[in-house]
Amino acid sequence: MAKYKHIKVPTDGKKISIRGKKLQIPDNPIIPVIEGDGIGRDIMKAARRVVDAAVEKAYQGKKRIVWMDIYAGEKAFKLYGEWLPRETVHAIKTHYVALKGPLTTPIGGGFRSLNVSLRQIMNLYACVRPVRWFKGVGSPVTHPEKLNVVIFRENTEDVYAGIEWRKGTKEVKKVIAWLNKTMKTKIRADSGIGIKPISVTGTKRLVRKAINYAIDRKLPSVTLVHKGNIMKYTEGAFRDWGYELAKKEFRTKIVTEDELWSKHKGKMPNGKILIKDRIADSMFQQVLTRPDEYSVLATPNLNGDYLSDACAAQVGGLGMAPGANIGDYIGLFEATHGTAPKYADKDVINPGSLILSAVMMLQYLGWDKAAAMIEDALQTTISNKTVTYDLERQMAGATKIGTSEYAGNIIKNMK
Repeated sequence: MAKYKHIKVPTDGKKISIRGKKLQIPDNPIIPVIEGDGIGRDIMKAARRVVDAAVEKAYQGKKRIVWMDIYAGEKAFKLYGEWLPRETVHAIKTHYVALKGPLTTPIGGGFRSLNVSLRQIMNLYACVRPVRWFKGVGSPVTHPEKLNVVIFRENTEDVYAGIEWRKGTKEVKKVIAWLNKTMKTKIRADSGIGIKPISVTGTKRLVRKAINYAIDRKLPSVTLVHKGNIMKYTEGAFRDWGYELAKKEFRTKIVTEDELWSKHKGKMPNGKILIKDRIADSMFQQVLTRPDEYSVLATPNLNGDYLSDACAAQVGGLGMAPGANIGDYIGLFEATHGTAPKYADKDVINPGSLILSAVMMLQYLGWDKAAAMIEDALQTTISNKTVTYDLERQMAGATKIGTSEYAGNIIKNMK
């Protein structure tokens, strides 16, 4: 067992292991947890209470989460003098599944974003964002119940790779001069430059995970979202490589949209998943006007960032939007919103995003009964109109309650 400077490894839990390329989950898995900065202190307490109660009620004490506190962000800086300690990364890598609250991005430090750094260091290439509506939550659209999608956003490439040069620097002048001279481009001298890499490797592993997810959950379609009509060799290639992967590795389980009409006269064969694609700007219209035609969306990094927030706005906002960063084995489950420091320690924030992220974590562990229990209890709590302020202001006749009371009500409503 690793020796850590500030992390205390619980003695009453067991590590998750890998056998046969699959995670082996003990009945008492050690789960690293990063409380988070700002409102993280409020929502993580609530989320842990809810998860512990659901696991206890679902499995009658035969299973339980053994939490292990690890550190990143402000608390890590106070303890270690650095924002993302090596032992924190090591703890996640060796325990495979972790839960994380929101983190502050240090200003002027060595990190563009702690969240991005965690994804890149551990090669968590799939950002997974399920978006669904809970009945009773206010929405700006007429039929929010029609939207029920899971977005698989590529997490390591695209403009988020961070390869860029600032206007006026020696480096950017070299890049512009080389491009204009050698590649015959016409880039203005007063430009900043960014590079947008999208690879076969990054695309195919993301699309593979999205298709496997759809197969495992018997979902009807996977849609490749891209701007390939303009960026032909990056986003257009994302589309082409996605179809290539689907046909090669999932031939007996999928039908492409072209094949649906050319071979099947528009009638979907039983037991097959439809693979289709949409141009990104059209997709933004589709999730508003025809959302029930989509189930899994596979996207490059930037498109997925935009789409996931736009979809979340239809179902109550980021306070109701869970998320996870997943690699081949590691799953880091996190709230999708920021730290909101002005609300910290006031016991007012909606913990829904983190609670639903913990639901995803339980599903990742294979503890579906506890996960479903939380979702059902959350729906009952919302239907009872006892909610935090962000939901209360959207619901007629609702009663505003605090973070801890909201968690308590969810626990009471577990059946």
